[in-house]
Amino acid sequence: MWSLTKAAARLQRPPSCKDGAVDEPSELHAAANEAVLRDVNEAIERGLWPGEEDARATFRCECSALECAVFLSLAPRDYERIRAGPRRFVMMPGHENPAIETVVEQTPDYVVVEKRGEAGEVADASDPRP
Repeated sequence: MWSLTKAAARLQRPPSCKDGAVDEPSELHAAANEAVLRDVNEAIERGLWPGEEDARATFRCECSALECAVFLSLAPRDYERIRAGPRRFVMMPGHENPAIETVVEQTPDYVVVEKRGEAGEVADASDPRP
């Protein structure tokens, strides 16, 4: 079983550089970034009023780029359906990372991805829901 502590320890290693540029984020780094944005969206959803499940709300793109500032519009009911799977994340089309995730749903406004491998284990371990 993968633990979030184990993932955090591996993420604390210094990044490798080539010609002054940092390499693409590792699978674990990408998964940890997406877990942070999932926590943001969980807080957004908790702040909604009861009865607003069908009204569209604004959620953050849960892609692996922490600097991503894209907001998505979807109904809280749809977000709940996506979050029913701890390895599933919602993001802007084109923000998916095929190295660690598979697109399982596409809409004009967003895509739903499912994490694989170590990224999936990090997603399971960091899921804030019981």
